[in-house]
Amino acid sequence: MSITRRQALASGAAAIAGSFVKPAIAAKEPILIGYLPALTGPSSSTGVGINRGIQLAVQEINAGGGIDGRQIELITRDTQSDPTKAVNGAAELTRGQKVSVVFGPVNSGESLAVVPLLARTNTPQVHPCWVDSLTDPKKYPMCFRNAPTNQQIGGAANRYVMDVLKRKKVAVISDTTGYGTASVNAYVPMLKAKGAEVVYQGNVDAANPDLKPELLRMQSAGAEAIMPWSVNAGFLSRIINTRGQMQWDVPIVGQTTLGSGQTQALLEKPEYWAKVYPNNFRPVCAGADGKLSDRTDAFVDRLKSAKIEMGDTLLWWIALGYDSPRMIAEAMKNVGTEPEQVVAYLNKLKEFPGVYGDISFTPDRHDGYPDDEVVMVEANSLKNGSFRLAPGYGS
Repeated sequence: MSITRRQALASGAAAIAGSFVKPAIAAKEPILIGYLPALTGPSSSTGVGINRGIQLAVQEINAGGGIDGRQIELITRDTQSDPTKAVNGAAELTRGQKVSVVFGPVNSGESLAVVPLLARTNTPQVHPCWVDSLTDPKKYPMCFRNAPTNQQIGGAANRYVMDVLKRKKVAVISDTTGYGTASVNAYVPMLKAKGAEVVYQGNVDAANPDLKPELLRMQSAGAEAIMPWSVNAGFLSRIINTRGQMQWDVPIVGQTTLGSGQTQALLEKPEYWAKVYPNNFRPVCAGADGKLSDRTDAFVDRLKSAKIEMGDTLLWWIALGYDSPRMIAEAMKNVGTEPEQVVAYLNKLKEFPGVYGDISFTPDRHDGYPDDEVVMVEANSLKNGSFRLAPGYGS
C-alpha cells in the first residue's frame, strides 16, 4: 500500500522525536536562606568562625537529601562589618532574592539596623547578637536569638570580677560600635548595682593605635580589673599588649574575642595572655579533667576530618554556625518553608540539641540560650578553639 506525502512527513517527524533522550523530571527548587555574616572588616573575627560551621552544616544537610528533597542554597551578603552594608544586603535578600529566612547579621551593631527592616518585611530571622533590645516578641515577632543576651554575658563577667576575683574598682572600656556602646551602657549599671565602683568608663575608636593614655587613666584611678567589650581583635590585643608593656598586674575580664586565635596572633608576648578571662560557654569548654563533652568531642572530630581550621578562631563560633542552619532545617522539615509556619514551630522549640547549647523558645521569649551555660575561661588555655574554665568555677 502506498503512503501519502503527509504520512511520510509525519512518520519522519516521529522518528526524529524518538531519537532524542526524554527530559529528566525537573529537580525541586532549592530553599533560599539569606545569610549576613561580616566576613571582612574590623569586626569580622566572629563572622569568619561562624562561617566555617555554617558551611559544614549546609554541606551535611544537602548531602543527606536536603529538606524534603530540596537543597539549601545560602545566599550570602558580606556586611563588611558595616551597618549600612548590612541593611543593603538585607534589603537585597528579602526584595530581590526573596529568601525564606535570614540568619544574621552576626554582630550587634549591624543587627541593630537590620532587625527592624526584616520585621517590616515579615521575614523570619535568627541571629546570635547579644544587645538586649535585639529581640522583642511584640515588636519583632519573627526574630529569634540563638545566643545569650547582654544581661547574661555581663552578669557572668560581673559576677566573676566581684564574687570570684573580689575586685571592686573596675574600668569598663569598649569601642565605638553599636555593640560596644550598648554593652557599656548595660554593664556599668549592673556593676554599680552589685556594689562596684566604676573608676573609668570610656568608648574609644577601635582604630586608635595608642591605648596607653586610657590605661594610664585606669591605673591612676585605682582600677583593680579591666573589662573590655568589643569584637575587634586588634583593639582587644592593644589593651592586652599595653597592660603587658606597663607591667601592670591587673586582670582583664570580658568579651569572648579576648580569647580568640586572632587576638592571640596579635600579642607581642605569649605571657601577656595570662590573667585574661573571656566569656565562653560551658558546652564547648573542657571540664576539670581537660575533656570536652561527648557531643562536642564528636563535633571536633568532624571538624578535623573536614580539615576545618580551629586554631585561629573560637570553637563556640564554629559550633554556633553549625547549629543555626540545622535548627532552621529542623523547623522546615517539620512544618514547611512558609514564614508563619517556621515562626510557629520556633515558638514551641524546646531544647534543640546544639553543640553550642540547647536552645528553647516560647511565644513570649525569643532569647533561647540557657543562663547556666554562660561561663568565664582562661584565655591562655586555648586549644582547638576551646578553653578550660576559669579558676573558681570548679568542674
